[in-house]
Amino acid sequence: MSMSEPPASGLRARLMTGLGGVLLKPLLVPRDRVLAPVLPAKSRSGAALMLVIAIMTFLASLTAGAVHLVADASRDWSRTIAREMTIQIRPAPGRNLDADVAAAADLARRQRVIEEVRVMDRREGEKLLEPWLGTGLDLGDLPVPRLVVLRLAAGLAPDLSGLRAALAERVPNALLDDHKLWLSRLKAMADTLVGIGLMILTLVLVATALAVAFATRGAMAGTAQIIDVLHLVGAEDSYIARQFQGHFLRLGLRGGAAGALAASGFFIVAGLVFGRGAQGSALEQVEALFGRFSLPLWGYLSVLVIGVLVAVVTGVVSRVTVYRTLRGMEQAQ
Repeated sequence: MSMSEPPASGLRARLMTGLGGVLLKPLLVPRDRVLAPVLPAKSRSGAALMLVIAIMTFLASLTAGAVHLVADASRDWSRTIAREMTIQIRPAPGRNLDADVAAAADLARRQRVIEEVRVMDRREGEKLLEPWLGTGLDLGDLPVPRLVVLRLAAGLAPDLSGLRAALAERVPNALLDDHKLWLSRLKAMADTLVGIGLMILTLVLVATALAVAFATRGAMAGTAQIIDVLHLVGAEDSYIARQFQGHFLRLGLRGGAAGALAASGFFIVAGLVFGRGAQGSALEQVEALFGRFSLPLWGYLSVLVIGVLVAVVTGVVSRVTVYRTLRGMEQAQ
């Protein structure tokens, strides 16, 4: 140590004298005592950051809930479609369509793996075409196929090779459709939606981390003189990092709780609205895709976990940002 540099004890003694001692005395206390917080508990910047965290948590929770709804609806669709098949009987010259429909239904009832056979009348078949052709059209002169819906018995392997051979022999204008193509497309669509939802959730968490990092740097810039004094009196980087981490963790917990509660309220209200029955084509399509917005218990638990995760990310990012910033300040000096 050079002669121009006073020892640490002498510097401490000088700081404790006069007006400087009055101002710095709360900081120059033994380390086993709790010091005053570096950051104010309430500020406009803190309130703004808490609002941003709440919005981000709300969006992330909505995304997680939508992923749950799509995944549950996809499983329901898959179970329903996997157990249903249809026989399509097309009108053919020289053949009696009603007799062919009755013969196809009779052949299906003889199969052990089929527990239910339902013959759709012509009006039901025409109604299935309304989403593409519109309503009010007279389809009496068009060769609209007739459908026979088959429901497979649970727990039995759907080996329908015998039914296909019998249909080819007795009703050559009939086609057995097992919906495997539609099932694979449906699963691919649901998996894509789930993947998009997880990607959005990740982006929201990254955006939250970036916002917290910028807010932490701004808070450190605003308290730069206090940080210098803390270093001067011997405060370690870990103490300063704990101060910032505790401050931003509290903001993260408040914002995360607000966003998670808002998202839970949204799903509860939506479940009540759709639980009464969707009205209108648009609402019916939404109900067909997401069900009745009935989020299961583990779905609400995932919303709660997201709120806690956002708070944890807020605290960790603030701590890491403080350490990196202090390290950069030391290297600059």
